[in-house]
Amino acid sequence: MVTQIGLAIAGSRRKLDEYPYFSWVRLEQAVDAQGNATVQRSKVKFAILMLSVVIPPMCHAAPPSAAVSGVVRDSQGVAQMGALVQIVSGDSALAKTAFTDLHGRYIISNLMPGRYRVRASAALFVPALRDNVQVRTGARAVVNLTLSTLFDTTSWLPAERRKSDEPGDDWKWTLRSAANRSILRMVEDGQIILISSSATEGPHVRDTARGSVSAGSGDFGGGGVHSVLSVDRVLDDGADVILRIDMGSELATAQGRPSMEFQTGYERKLGFGGAARTLVSYQSHPELMQSGQRTGLDAIRVASVEKFELGDTVELEAGSALDIVHTLGYAVMARPFLRISAHPATDWTIGYRMATGRDLQSFEALDGPRPDLPVAIQSQGAMRMESGVHQEVSVARKVGRGTIQVSYYHDRLDEVMLAGSGEPDMGGGPAVGAATGVATSAAVSTGYGVMSDTATGSFRVPTAGYRTQGVNITFTQPLTAGIWTALEYNNGDGLAADPGGLRSLAETLSRLSLRQGESATIALRGRVVRSGTNVRAAYRWQPRALVTPIDSYGAFSDQAFFSLYLRQPVSLGHWLPQGLDATVDVTNLLAQGYRPFLSADGRTLYLAQSPRTLQAGLSFNF
Repeated sequence: MVTQIGLAIAGSRRKLDEYPYFSWVRLEQAVDAQGNATVQRSKVKFAILMLSVVIPPMCHAAPPSAAVSGVVRDSQGVAQMGALVQIVSGDSALAKTAFTDLHGRYIISNLMPGRYRVRASAALFVPALRDNVQVRTGARAVVNLTLSTLFDTTSWLPAERRKSDEPGDDWKWTLRSAANRSILRMVEDGQIILISSSATEGPHVRDTARGSVSAGSGDFGGGGVHSVLSVDRVLDDGADVILRIDMGSELATAQGRPSMEFQTGYERKLGFGGAARTLVSYQSHPELMQSGQRTGLDAIRVASVEKFELGDTVELEAGSALDIVHTLGYAVMARPFLRISAHPATDWTIGYRMATGRDLQSFEALDGPRPDLPVAIQSQGAMRMESGVHQEVSVARKVGRGTIQVSYYHDRLDEVMLAGSGEPDMGGGPAVGAATGVATSAAVSTGYGVMSDTATGSFRVPTAGYRTQGVNITFTQPLTAGIWTALEYNNGDGLAADPGGLRSLAETLSRLSLRQGESATIALRGRVVRSGTNVRAAYRWQPRALVTPIDSYGAFSDQAFFSLYLRQPVSLGHWLPQGLDATVDVTNLLAQGYRPFLSADGRTLYLAQSPRTLQAGLSFNF
C-alpha cells in the first residue's frame, strides 16, 4: 500500500508543480543490492501527512476566472485588426496578451481577480492605455480602446479642401487637436495669428435649435404661413442628429388641413476621412390638386450619401434617394449619384459627375434646410415623375486665389416637369397629344395631367424628354474674406415655346421644340463680416423663349434672371432677444421669361423656367 501511494505521488508531481504555493515533499527511494526499490518509512509518513493537506482542496472545483474583452478602433471609429492587447498587473508584470480579430475584438480569459492596466498598440499608432481596470472573479470587464496616430494627437493639417467652384480662404494651415478643434492657424506668409483654447475643452454635446415663421407666394408647395422648428445635435464623436418640423397654415388649403413636412437625419464619421449621412423626410400637401380633383400629395424620401478621401489625391461621393409619391396613384423613383474628384497636382482637379436628380448631386446636398418636393402626375394612364441622367467631365485649375473650371456634359432627360404661373382649368375632355420633330429626333408629347397649387397659383405639367450636350465654363474669385463671386457660361439645348399667338395649354405644349442657346450667370455669395448679413444674389440670362434651363443640372439652373436671398441679424439692444434673424428670398425678381397661353376658361396663364416666388420671415436661434 505504501508503494502504491508513492507511485501516485510520483504520477501527480507534474500537476502539483503547476501550483507554486504548494510545498512539495520529495520521496526518496533506496535501492538494495537486489535492485528492489524501498521507501524510507519516515519520509513516506511525512508525505502522506502533506497529501492530506494538499489533495482535499484540489478535489473542490476551482473558482471561476476573470476576463477582459473589448474593441480596438482608431480615432475615426474604424475597427483595427491585428492590434496587440496586453494586460499588465499592478507590479508592471505582463500577465496576458492577445491580438484583435477582423472586427477589432479581443478577449483575454483566465485572469486572477485584481486591478490591471490594459494597453493596446499597433503599427503607426500611439499606444492606448486604460489604468485601474477592476477585474472580479467570474466576471468580464469590457474595455474599448481608441488608437490615435501622432498626427491625430496634434498635427498641422491643411484646411478643408475647397470645391472647384468655391474660393479658398485666407487660412492655409491649421493646428488641430484629436477632437478636431483648432489650436493655431497660419496664413500664407507663415505668421501665426489665432490662438484658441477650445482645444483643451473636454468632451461635450453641442445642441442648437432654431424656430422660424415665414410667409410667401408663388413657391409651389410652399404657400401660406409656415412655422418651422429645427433641432441640431452634434455629439462629441462627431455624429450629427437633426430634426425639422414644418407646419403650414390651414388658410392655405381648401380642405382645412395644413400642409406638413417632417425631416430627420443622421451623420456619422467613417474611415479614410469620410462620412455618411442618412435623411428621411415626409411631406403632406392637401392644397395640391390634379386635373380638377383635390387629391393632395404625400411624399416620402429616404436619402443616403457617403464620401471618402483616398489620401490627398482622390475624393469619392456616392449616394441615392428613394422617392415614394401618392396622389391619384403611387409612383416610386430611385435617384443615385456618383462624384469623383482627383488632384494630380496642387493646382489641378479632374472630376467626373453622374446624377439622376437635380436636387441630389453631392454630399452637401443634404444640408438644405428644406427637402425638395417630388412631384408625380398621372398622365396618359400612368404616373409620371421627372427623371434623367446627367454625366459630366470637368477640369479645374487654381488661378491665384480663384478657380477656373471647364466641363463637358451630356444630359438624357426622360421626363421633364415644366413650371408655370396660374391655375389652369383643363375642363373634362379627353387627353390631347401631338409630337414635333426636332434636330435630335426628340418628340415632345403632351398629356392631360396638371398638378396645381391652389395656395400659390402655380402648377407643374409633364412633357416628354430630350437629349442635349454642351460646355460649362465657371470662374470663381473671392472678393473679401467672406464674399466670393462667380461667372458662368453655358451652351446647349432647351425646350422653347412657339412665339405665335395665344393658344391652349395642350396646343402650346404640342408646339414645344428643342432649341440651341447660350446662358450666362454672374453670382455673388457670402457674409458681410461687419453687419453679419448673409447674401446670395445671381442674375442668369438666357433666351426668353426657353421654358427649360440650359444645363439643367448646373449650379445656377434654378436662378433664372434675377434672384436674391438675404439673411440679416436683427438687434435692438435689450428690446429684442439675441439670435433674431430676418430673411428674404426672391426668385426671378424681374419676372422675365414668361410664355403666355390660354386656359380652358379663357384666362391667360404662363409657362416659365423659374416663376417668381417670394418668401420672407423671422427666425430665432436658441
